[in-house]
Amino acid sequence: MAAIAVARLAGRRTPGELVLLDRSPLKYGALAMGVGELLGDKMKSAPDRTVFLGLLARVMSAGIAGAALAPRGREDAGAAAAIAVAVPMAYATLSGRKRAMATMGQTRSGLIEDVLIVAAGAAIVALAVNQGRS
Repeated sequence: MAAIAVARLAGRRTPGELVLLDRSPLKYGALAMGVGELLGDKMKSAPDRTVFLGLLARVMSAGIAGAALAPRGREDAGAAAAIAVAVPMAYATLSGRKRAMATMGQTRSGLIEDVLIVAAGAAIVALAVNQGRS
């Protein structure tokens, strides 16, 4: 969502309809939530991403993002596909993160994970935005 918000703030359009992020307060809110996630994840008290509220937030944000990045008219399929990937990835990445934490610590493993996730999100949004222009 934060990567999509950045694209919207830069004046770029996504292929699918995304009324929510067409409003400035929500664009900035999504961006702030993304930054908050990056910072909060480093705290020792941060809950696992697989707790109910964490999964619910992932399902909601994945659905919105999947719809926005899907071709126009296919937003429902994009949302469903994104949710179908987001939930199992929450478990897979948690497992990988726990293994990494055991060898390199919470902060370092979190920073590496963040770099990978931010880069992947930026690449996916850039590809979708460029597809939307053609």
